[in-house]
Amino acid sequence: MGQRNGLHLPAEIVAESFVPAVRVSLAHALAERGCAQREIGDFLGVTQAAVSKYLAGQASVDDRLVEDERLQRTVERVADGWVAGDLDAYDAMVELQDLLRTFVDRGPVCALHEEAMPALDGLECDLCVRGPDAAAARERETLRDVRVAVRTFAAADDAAAHVPNVGTNVASALPNPTSDADVAAVPGRLHAVRGRVDVPSDPAFGASQHVAGAVLVANDADSTIRGALDLATSDALLDAAREQGYDPVEFDAAYEGRADELRATFADGVPAFAYHRGAYGIEPVCYVFGTDARDAVTRALDAIAAVE
Repeated sequence: MGQRNGLHLPAEIVAESFVPAVRVSLAHALAERGCAQREIGDFLGVTQAAVSKYLAGQASVDDRLVEDERLQRTVERVADGWVAGDLDAYDAMVELQDLLRTFVDRGPVCALHEEAMPALDGLECDLCVRGPDAAAARERETLRDVRVAVRTFAAADDAAAHVPNVGTNVASALPNPTSDADVAAVPGRLHAVRGRVDVPSDPAFGASQHVAGAVLVANDADSTIRGALDLATSDALLDAAREQGYDPVEFDAAYEGRADELRATFADGVPAFAYHRGAYGIEPVCYVFGTDARDAVTRALDAIAAVE
């Protein structure tokens, strides 16, 4: 299936790709077991002419589905059971429905859906599995928050000049986060390349350690803080932040005990800018916090724009 544009429902992928793959595979499996084309058609709910096309290789199917070992095992089990009389159409439907669930749980149907609808790529969508529940909606909004914040930062003038050598990350946490897995960020970080900000991939949960760790501590001190990014510490940036009305707070650069250090730093409230001056092997970094990733990026860009 080639790439297409626009809206495509998961049901379309199931109807256009999964169902034909199952029918063609079952037709071959039943024919190998000596079933007549009319019998096969009755079982599959298609005409004898359709079965003839299936067996002649005239039906279009996606090899990624047909060659999947899970599909092959299910087809063999269904074919054996039906021929032996141990399985009827209802039982076959149950077997195939179970297979479909595995295929839509980050499986090949998901891959085909992303191919048909590129806007889904990288969103870690599992709507088919969990439905539009509140938790899934919060995850999608958190990922969207990071995507929008990253695009805004990458498009800003002079942003690249404030990206640390180790790279920048932009993070956003779910409500009440407890670990890095509850924080969305960009795998591989953002890097300055020839005066622009390079974004290597779409955001994902659990993709950050240092920025996510800072967000978790900040959120523990103030539950309204769920977003952050890190910039290179410079006197010019800190002065510009002060001009914007912020009061940057310094903390120790050491990685060991970083969470405890930040916790002590945030005892009187989470500052918009928290920085360290670096140490041996540790590049100077300034964290910018906000209510979400977009808010943090807005604060950062306001300061960057004021740098003289």
